[in-house]
Amino acid sequence: MNDQIKKQNHINYEDSLENGDKHGHLKLKLGVSGAAETGHCGLDALDKAKELGKEIIRQGGILITGATTGFPLWAAMGAKEEKGISLGLSPAVDARDHVEGYRLPLDYMDLIIYTGFGFPGRDLLFTRSCEALFIGCGRIGTIHEFTIAFEEGKPIGVLEGSWTMDEQIRDMIEKSDRPGDRVIFDPDPKTLVKKVIAMIEKDRADLNNK
Repeated sequence: MNDQIKKQNHINYEDSLENGDKHGHLKLKLGVSGAAETGHCGLDALDKAKELGKEIIRQGGILITGATTGFPLWAAMGAKEEKGISLGLSPAVDARDHVEGYRLPLDYMDLIIYTGFGFPGRDLLFTRSCEALFIGCGRIGTIHEFTIAFEEGKPIGVLEGSWTMDEQIRDMIEKSDRPGDRVIFDPDPKTLVKKVIAMIEKDRADLNNK
């Protein structure tokens, strides 16, 4: 495990921290939620997840995931291919627990925050760290993260594909007796990211005008 940690290549930010920009914290913090086990996701899941990660970077964001395998890891791969910033929030207490206890990867993340709160607590911290959440192919953990974001009124982008997560979310919203006007569905990663960012920017403008 120690060798695995030592072999990481730590990639710096694209821009120097000395470039005079004092507002780097205003970069869009965009989360990707999805299944760690992807056997049910279909043949296009890998390509769509990577493209989602790429679009998050291309459109000015940084990627945040639950530091796990599967769909979120693939999104992180795409983000790093675009030389973007990828952050992970782990359920583990430290790197050893992350690798040996939870059997989670260290790759494709510039920074991993070890929450020590297990999966349920990690889900809450991860979701609250994001300005918006993107949902791909998922399972029950993805539904958990979706419900946290939905309850807190965050913008949510649901990526449609060869899986049923989007159908399940539509059904949950329909039966929830709650408005779903902050949930956007689209099969195209580029369009989905653009629509969600537009919602974030409107939220920011409304806040500044108060």
